[in-house]
Amino acid sequence: MKSPRVTLDQWRTLQAVVDHGGFAQAAEALHRSQSSVSYAIARMQEQLGVPLLRIEGRKAVLTEAGTVLLRRSRQLLKQAGQLEDLAHHMEQGWEAEVRLVVDAAYPTLRLVRALSAFMPQSRGCRVRLREEVLSGVEEVLLEGGADLAISSLSISGYLGSPLNEVEFVAVAHPDHPLHRPQRTLTAADLESQMQVVIRDTGRRQPRDIGWLGAEQRWTVGSLATAATFVGNGLGFAWLPCHLIRRELAEGLLKPLPLAEGATHRPRFQLYADKDKPLGPATRVLVELLKTFDSASLDAPFASPCLAPEAIIRQAAPA
Repeated sequence: MKSPRVTLDQWRTLQAVVDHGGFAQAAEALHRSQSSVSYAIARMQEQLGVPLLRIEGRKAVLTEAGTVLLRRSRQLLKQAGQLEDLAHHMEQGWEAEVRLVVDAAYPTLRLVRALSAFMPQSRGCRVRLREEVLSGVEEVLLEGGADLAISSLSISGYLGSPLNEVEFVAVAHPDHPLHRPQRTLTAADLESQMQVVIRDTGRRQPRDIGWLGAEQRWTVGSLATAATFVGNGLGFAWLPCHLIRRELAEGLLKPLPLAEGATHRPRFQLYADKDKPLGPATRVLVELLKTFDSASLDAPFASPCLAPEAIIRQAAPA
């Protein structure tokens, strides 16, 4: 990659000339001599090979090329400033990235709300979000691939912070044969029908969770695919209510009238990597995840105004 010929200081000088209306005013704002400002602009134009300014009366006015380049230079200087800020925050222990792995059954809307609130407080810290199913979450955490994990499983050796339950309901298309008897269904009724199940993404010890008594089973890779299959009459499944809320309301999916087990409500937990201390950005995100987990999915969304320092103080151990 070719090294840039124009320095950030030269771009900053050009901005000052334009923003303050002339060389003398820019020199005063930058605490430099007017001759050094004039030389910097002249040198820039020579290096770039295009004129950036023209003099109209006593005022320096941008050329067409200068207008385009100045606009891009503002973005460049802003990014350079953000890079320096990030380095400063990292020097203070602020992480460059937080890795979050989440079971796909956990409501995405809660994550959206927490991450939307985290973004203006992140100080440039990125979030790497990964979705897994069942033991896939546990594996990522145990292998050191996540700083935080949200799972409905009890992970051995970890103390989780309790989150809300997620309700799953047994559903099928309204025209599915299971809805024809118009009576309470038993396990025997389900055994002759095709069940759609979600594949556990764990590789070491994938788990079969829930009732799996149907002779025919189709295993799919995501909850969205399962919902699409069932919504088109291909079998029945237990699906999270938050995922199929619209389909239930519009009658596109119908709960099965089971005598037992029509619904189940696994409780999710928030786990943290126990092999390293939580950094300040991770602690901020933990508190936001807890805050928005307790809010109703129907509640109006507004990011909390709590400053990162206040959240860190609240999250710090006594």
